[in-house]
Amino acid sequence: MTFSRSPQGDDHDWWRGAVIYQVYPRSFQDTDGDGIGDLQGVIDKLDYIASLNVDAIWLSPFFTSPMKDFGYDVSDYRGVDPMFGTLEDFDRLVEAAHARGLRVTIDQVLSHSSDQHAWFQESRQSRDNPKADWYVWADPKPDGAPPTNWQAIFGGSAWQWDTRRCQYYLHNFLVEQPDLNFRNSEVVEAILGEVRFWLERGVDGFRLDAVNFCTHGELKDNPPRGDIQEGFIGVRPDNPYGYQRHLYDKTQPENLAFLERLRALLDEYPGTTSVGEVGDDDSLGVMAEYTQGGNRLHMCYSFNLLTDKAAPADLLAPLTEMEARIGDGWPCWALGNHDVTRLASRWGAEGDAARLRLYLAFLLTQRGSICLYQGEELGLTETELTFEQLVDPAGITFWPSYKGRDGCRTPMPWQADAHHGGFSTGTPWLPVPREHLGLAVDQQDADPDSLLNATRAFLAFRRTQPTLVKGEVHYHPLRDDVICLERHHRGERLLVALNFTDEPRELNAPQDARPLDDAPAMVNGAWQAGRLTLPPFGIAIARCPDDHPGQASWHP
Repeated sequence: MTFSRSPQGDDHDWWRGAVIYQVYPRSFQDTDGDGIGDLQGVIDKLDYIASLNVDAIWLSPFFTSPMKDFGYDVSDYRGVDPMFGTLEDFDRLVEAAHARGLRVTIDQVLSHSSDQHAWFQESRQSRDNPKADWYVWADPKPDGAPPTNWQAIFGGSAWQWDTRRCQYYLHNFLVEQPDLNFRNSEVVEAILGEVRFWLERGVDGFRLDAVNFCTHGELKDNPPRGDIQEGFIGVRPDNPYGYQRHLYDKTQPENLAFLERLRALLDEYPGTTSVGEVGDDDSLGVMAEYTQGGNRLHMCYSFNLLTDKAAPADLLAPLTEMEARIGDGWPCWALGNHDVTRLASRWGAEGDAARLRLYLAFLLTQRGSICLYQGEELGLTETELTFEQLVDPAGITFWPSYKGRDGCRTPMPWQADAHHGGFSTGTPWLPVPREHLGLAVDQQDADPDSLLNATRAFLAFRRTQPTLVKGEVHYHPLRDDVICLERHHRGERLLVALNFTDEPRELNAPQDARPLDDAPAMVNGAWQAGRLTLPPFGIAIARCPDDHPGQASWHP
């Protein structure tokens, strides 16, 4: 079988400024009635995804797995788990997506595998077998304690005792997710071989899970930290993981050599890309380091905009810092994903269409590529679940202060009056909440003023604006809770103003600022005679002559 590349394959820079729609297959569409979404369900909904005017999809893991962490514990990197379908289904999905102009990126979980992977099963048998050094093993301290004080993100020590080898193995996540040893060249070659397998099948890119965890440092205790800064999953006051400065267990300099090997492999397949997930005490710095120079990752995203902080000052701070540090690197931004509370609930905008449109415009006017998580276009809220309904191991461990990630992973509601919202004819693996039925796709599809149709319209508009997609950015100091920025690209200058308040705002504007005639209705600011008027939660975009290329010249 000959595998296809996307029809726009000549645009090798397609990823720069692209909008990537994250599909969580378990919760997208179930076609066989077992209550779990599958690859055929994704195929069936590709027309819907294409209608959003996005550029690519990101498929969360569908690989063979015991599902202790719902696919992020891989037991066969080249297999499709039967609950999702077959390898042939995946091939059909790629071909069908490409036929619709959609590129396909897939999750790759490289830092660790499942403890059921054949590599680990062999590694744990003895200290001298061919794969004995493929995972991170260490002897206990003289008193039998773990080698270091490192903590696992999902609770407890990051070290697990193994009675076969009478050693500890490292697991930064679940006990069932042992860390691979990237200091072993055979491991690096094997992992690159797994990546090449999917490249040969026509995949357009990879989202790299916890990419800064691939290498560990010296076996020394991490020092304590004086404060707990929320950001990466697990960094919360109720989790000891957040009590340490993670100097030795992740984000080691040696990881850069692996990223360069990975980029060299991707460069053999022009038009492919990579986006790394970064969770670190200095995530912005790691994003910059991992994407600079053109020989590492194409782009990275972090959790800096995935927090509970929705005040404009809190949003502007990481953006301006990123621009000061990233150089020739490239960021990727997201406001939601499968690991954090749904945006509408996290930022207090449940049922508030104006605020949700503002947040959408805020995300889509930044310099960088964009990830949209399934259901954000509908304004889905966080689902409140009882303890008995939880399946996420993190939620079960840290209940009740942290309820885990199940609340953002409930199934997509397709039809308001259908059984389980049209997601499945069986019992869904997580319930479809009643409050999501009123937000179902069929309801919003028929409403010209819905958030779904506003999302489609803004994404269609953005596609026609190269300056919003690829342009440079300059930020102005925050004024009256209005974020003002300029985008510059090839002689064009766009001014963007975003009102984060429930009151009208007026600002100075250049005399020659002109609104964009083809802007969608949600862009509702008025530019007149050197003044800009913004309604509550208003959005304004204007075009100006670029008299000062490469620098900001607006003084709002």
